[in-house]
Amino acid sequence: MNAEHPSATGSGATDPAAGELAATGPATVGDAWPGQHDSILLDEPSTADLQAKVTEAWQEFARALAAALRTLPAGARLEVTLDPTASGTGDAIYSVSIEILAEGRIGARAVGNSALPEGFRLNRSAVAEMVALGWSPPGVVEGSGPHFGLRSGTSEASRLATTVVRTLRDVYGAPHPAFLVYLAQGADDEFLAVEPLGTARAALTPDAESDDGTEVDLDEALAAARAAQGVGDDVIPLEERVRTVVSAMMKSTPEHLQVDSDGDLNIRAGSAMVFVRVRDNPPLVDVFSPVLTEIEPTEQLYVKLSELTNRMPIGRLYCTNDTVWASIPVFGRNFQATHLMLAVQVMTGLADELDDRLHGEFGGKRFFGEGDKPTNRETGEHRTGMYL
Repeated sequence: MNAEHPSATGSGATDPAAGELAATGPATVGDAWPGQHDSILLDEPSTADLQAKVTEAWQEFARALAAALRTLPAGARLEVTLDPTASGTGDAIYSVSIEILAEGRIGARAVGNSALPEGFRLNRSAVAEMVALGWSPPGVVEGSGPHFGLRSGTSEASRLATTVVRTLRDVYGAPHPAFLVYLAQGADDEFLAVEPLGTARAALTPDAESDDGTEVDLDEALAAARAAQGVGDDVIPLEERVRTVVSAMMKSTPEHLQVDSDGDLNIRAGSAMVFVRVRDNPPLVDVFSPVLTEIEPTEQLYVKLSELTNRMPIGRLYCTNDTVWASIPVFGRNFQATHLMLAVQVMTGLADELDDRLHGEFGGKRFFGEGDKPTNRETGEHRTGMYL
């Protein structure tokens, strides 16, 4: 895919027939650049495809999962969980556990209704979908207990990875692999290091946990980057500095960050999915996030987005390709790590605050909002994956 980040031309609310909104104003983090930021931000066609970005992230996760299953030793276990702190599912833990057995065999278990609290259990349609994906009902596969069970082999790792993806995405309701947490352990419960599973987060082990704040991590990461190149901040390429900051925020390394085909870094910040794009000429970091999708553009929607943008201290809101986006640009000149951190934090707040307000007035779907989460599974209506 060779799509560009959604943006528009002009300023304020455009003709609804154009299918987009460009609302601009004094909404930039970093150096003020009078008279230039409008053309910098709004000079590209609105061709971003959120579904393609999400699909690509799931495909990358599946490839990485299959590779991990082929290399883990016998007796190892890999647990993949939908992070309840982001999904808002509370005590409901949607997870898939995979164990490497002897002679190249693999056993997998997916959480069943007996382990889920009332209101979060799978309805009949979801249970039928689990069976259609290849899972045996609870108790059928030896050792599965109250969970769905499945037997496979390392030679079928790709097929199993696909089944796990569809289970987490279509049945359990994970909107993006960045909302997943994984942990690998050996036969003696020791923690095993595995290559990153796409944008999913590795669970913090006791050795990895730290009481230090993010600011300390950022300072150390930037100092290490300067020392490695023997240069000052102004000489390190902007893209490398951004990757250093993002990796420190995610407690990862720049080499392990996932970049999609648009060149965007994918970050899960709270309940928001945030993308970060770096531009070279002029130097600019664009932080953007989908607030609502599958929304019908109307003149009233454009007016509302324009009004909200004018009232926001930083950032802008606009609609393109049936998706409402929030965007905060950070100028690369005299780049400051704290400016990028602020943009990500504000983006999280915008998504949490605005998605409910706009959804109630204009409909559409929130990326991971109340009512779009895997709740009330016992009702007749079954929620499958939002975008796929």
